Amino acid sequence: MNRTRLQSWVFSGSFMLAFLLQLMPVPAALLPLKPYWIGLVMIYWAIEMPEYVGLGFAFLIGVAGDILTGELLGEQALRLLVLTFIVLRFRARLRFFPLWQQVLAVLALLLNDRIVMLIVRGFSGEVMPSLEFWIAPLVDMLIWPFLFLLLDDLRARLRTSE
Repeated sequence: MNRTRLQSWVFSGSFMLAFLLQLMPVPAALLPLKPYWIGLVMIYWAIEMPEYVGLGFAFLIGVAGDILTGELLGEQALRLLVLTFIVLRFRARLRFFPLWQQVLAVLALLLNDRIVMLIVRGFSGEVMPSLEFWIAPLVDMLIWPFLFLLLDDLRARLRTSE
């Protein structure tokens, strides 16, 4: 198998795994701690391979996420669109940040994502969430270094395999 085909398998496989992890049932007590896997994978690929990830792609992944999770149609699409736009806009800076600064940038991106979610849900008439709503970006921040290093290692192994 050639390198580009393997790279596309890693790319699409990471999104499929993110969708599976997003659909994984979690006990109600741990629901506020559930990471936004699709957003984390989208951030990684938007930083590392912007030629594969664009705004249209982010919108389509978001619509697929809305359909799979049963959320308000277009909510996740808008969230991923805003998230990807910001990442692509500041990609040159984010890419060369040390990992600890990337962690803080990912926290800021995912807090912004929560604000977008809050606005969308506010317009749809849902009640304001509790303070637990803001815990998930902190969990995502803790997961980011491991996800980044895992996907980066997979890409590096692909580069050296040929």
